Formats: sequence, structure tokens, C-alpha cells
Amino acid sequence: MEITGRLTADAAVRTVSGERKVVGFSIAINDTYRSGGEQKKVTTFIECSYWLNTGIAEYLKKGGWVQVYGRIGINAYLSGSGEPKASLTFHTSEIKLLGSNQRGESDYPAAENTQHDAPNAEETVPVNKFEGIDGDVPF
Repeated sequence: MEITGRLTADAAVRTVSGERKVVGFSIAINDTYRSGGEQKKVTTFIECSYWLNTGIAEYLKKGGWVQVYGRIGINAYLSGSGEPKASLTFHTSEIKLLGSNQRGESDYPAAENTQHDAPNAEETVPVNKFEGIDGDVPF
């Protein structure tokens, strides 16, 4: 599955299960539709996890456009008041950085990070520079 959206915050690297590390980040996806002649906007938030390369975290900054590939899941739980809740999760296998959140920001590298066969995948390979993207952050 492929999802494209904006990062809602800077990515964070967490250590879990001994020395294993995971990059956690959240993306927002905006959608519009018409209902009864009125245009409505809906934002969907998805929590993502990426286990393959923690080096990508420094490039995942709030407001940046990303395209992620992987599989979607759901996390069901009960709130403190006993109300059933759920959140969408995304088990990311590939990340593409599409652009920054600021127009004309020339030092934001566009990088592609795919699943690596090599045992040491702790580096991110910059592909090219991207001048930015128009649009407002939805948060």
C-alpha cells in the first residue's frame, strides 16, 4: 500500500526490545468531498513505524511531504473512561521524501530510503535537491 501525506511532527527514534531501534512518526492525509452541495474537508492521521534505518529520522521533519509504502494496521484500545478507541498504524517498508514544508528551502535533501539487503543500513543516500512544495500544513 502507498500513502502520501505531511509529517505532523519531527520523527523520533525509540529503543525497544533490548537494542532494536524504530523510527516513529505520524502523517496527516487531507481529503475533500461534497455532501449535499457543501464541500467538506477530512484529515486522517496515521502513526507510522520504520524499523530498517534509523538514519532517516533526521530528514523526517514536521510539515515535510512523504510517500510511504508498507501495510496498514489498526490499534484498538479502551480509553481511561472505558470508551472503545482505535488508531491507524502503518508498518513502513519504504520512505520517499518529496519536499519540505517551506517554499524555497534549498538545503532540505530529497532522499529515498528503501529496504536494504546489506546488514549495515545506517546511511541515507541523497538523490537530489527539491526546492519545495506549495500548500499549507493542515495543523
